Amino acid sequence: MSTPTTTPADEPGARPAGPGAPRSVAGHQEAVLDLLAAGFRERPPGQEDTDLISARGRILAADVAAPGNLPPFANSQMDGYAVSSADLAGPGKRVELAVAAAIPAGSEPAALAPGTAAPIMTGAMLPSGADAVVPIEQAVPDSFPPAASSPAVETTAGAAARPTVALPAGVPAGQYVRGAGSDIRAGAEALPAGTVLGPGQLGLLAALGLARVAVRTRPRILLLTTGDEVVEPGRPLQPGQIHDANTTLLRALLEEAGTTVLLTRVLADSPEEFRTRLQEDLTSLQPDLVITSGGISKGAYEVVKQGLADQDVRFLSVAMQPGGPQGIGRVAGIPFLAFPGNPVSCVVSFEMFLRPALGSVTGLPRPRPELPALLTGDVHSPAGKHQVRRGRYLPPAEPGGTGQVELLGGASSHLVHALASSNALVHLPAGRDSFPAGTEVTVWLLDR
Repeated sequence: MSTPTTTPADEPGARPAGPGAPRSVAGHQEAVLDLLAAGFRERPPGQEDTDLISARGRILAADVAAPGNLPPFANSQMDGYAVSSADLAGPGKRVELAVAAAIPAGSEPAALAPGTAAPIMTGAMLPSGADAVVPIEQAVPDSFPPAASSPAVETTAGAAARPTVALPAGVPAGQYVRGAGSDIRAGAEALPAGTVLGPGQLGLLAALGLARVAVRTRPRILLLTTGDEVVEPGRPLQPGQIHDANTTLLRALLEEAGTTVLLTRVLADSPEEFRTRLQEDLTSLQPDLVITSGGISKGAYEVVKQGLADQDVRFLSVAMQPGGPQGIGRVAGIPFLAFPGNPVSCVVSFEMFLRPALGSVTGLPRPRPELPALLTGDVHSPAGKHQVRRGRYLPPAEPGGTGQVELLGGASSHLVHALASSNALVHLPAGRDSFPAGTEVTVWLLDR
């Protein structure tokens, strides 16, 4: 299991927790991890059979043993001559051998007669009687006979004459030969359960002749957005309304992280409607996790807080900016997380809490690359909070150096354009309020 990264509680100068104090980032990371881990223990993922291409990025459900040797037969590592090393054990620098029939890839060759050398192509099956390959570049002549596919040519007099080739003496057995099973032996473990299947792993399965593979089922997510002011993209806005960015942002992040989003809804600020629709969806879909955005702050129309007042859900403040308001618990026994309503707050909440927990519990996604970087300008941050800013990371000019990061936009959680222009999340730890230009900070690189 990977461990979620960094927290204010671990940072010098962080404010200690007390009654009514915000929860530390570390504390909430741990709580989210515990919630998901318990949920997946109670309802472990199943498995499904799929073709190899559809398995890309999925998690292997069971150990895979090699059904046969790879390679399945001894073959040539390069174009050259298949020989018996015993025929090249003479005292001189070179030994002249008769040229046998050529061996193309994909054919079953005849046995190699003593005193002969067979032209062999890369990947072609080594004939019985041969135990080494001499590269064509080391032969004299250093090209195959024109009639290499035939063991004999006719002289002008009509008598059969077999071409010869001079090869270096002292060739060791096994030279330029890929032995059967030299990559992996039949019955050996090819891939363990839990492996994330990328191109290399899928290529191995294909080389072993496997067309399908068992993968774990993806975590199933119900995603709800709340707010009377929120309108689906594509619909015209009325006064006071905004288009819903949260559903698109969170769904894209969730699916990129290896989950399946079963359903998305935009719900009005009605606690009764919220409870009714949520119960319908829980009954019909049976998701592994419910995520909401909005409706959890301290306003008069906090629909999620009001609608779940009788559920095992805690609404609290985390010492983080943006993304301070959070909700966590269970609804009808199903793990539940509530994120704030502003788009950047949603993204930061996902990246800081849910994404690391998913990676630890399920194996996907992998942690964001974490690097040190030097700030290009002065920055101020609330001393008691872990601030997460958006920025553009610039790699170091020379290997081994430290890159730079330029902050984009301000600290406000509505700045979606700055988020879209960023390739990194910049961590300003709690315990200090001033970060002069040149200060080394930690950045998480985002996929672009």
